[in-house]
Amino acid sequence: MPRFLVFLGSARDSTPPSPARLGLRVARACTSLLEADGAAVELIDPLEIELGSVFKPHFAYAKTRAPEALDALAAKIEAADGYVMVSPEYNHSMSPALAHLLNHFGSSLFAFKPSAIVTYSAGQWGGARAAVAMRTFLAELGCLPVSAMIHVPKAQEALDEDGRFFEEPDRWAGYFGRTLAQLAWWSEAAARQRDVQDPNRVSPAFQRAPSQRNAPAGD
Repeated sequence: MPRFLVFLGSARDSTPPSPARLGLRVARACTSLLEADGAAVELIDPLEIELGSVFKPHFAYAKTRAPEALDALAAKIEAADGYVMVSPEYNHSMSPALAHLLNHFGSSLFAFKPSAIVTYSAGQWGGARAAVAMRTFLAELGCLPVSAMIHVPKAQEALDEDGRFFEEPDRWAGYFGRTLAQLAWWSEAAARQRDVQDPNRVSPAFQRAPSQRNAPAGD
């Protein structure tokens, strides 16, 4: 059974925009569709995770105990086979809440696994411009995004609070399904290859210093 995490990229619980927590509808739709295909899915909501007022990533707690919430989420990220990133659009880019949450974790936890990009809006564009920036971000994080993406314009008219489609559920499920099927396919392929060959032996993670990324110095 594949294991997926659906990350909700919004920590807002107020209006505007209206209705509040619009992204939760989209995230719940993704969760339901993945579960219907037999996957084990957990929705990660930033409002339910205590990150602290001062930014300190999980990997920076080298000599002290990391906060329980960070430890728990790190374990879930490492155990998952793939990720769904659900984001609204802020200034033509991804949600600050999503970036802030993901930046707490090193790429070694996400590496060699796929991700799917899902954006939404209350207006007509569906957050599509945010997806452009998300491709670069997720590639650097190590969870390469699949080619198909999901964009939901006027999400408040498409989905109810439980993530069910108001109209044409089969067409919407088919639209979502193309991206989620790619995620499932690549997740299974990556999981099988990890059983054959340890990716950390092929490409060890940088864990000592940023200088590990540097090219050899010239004469």
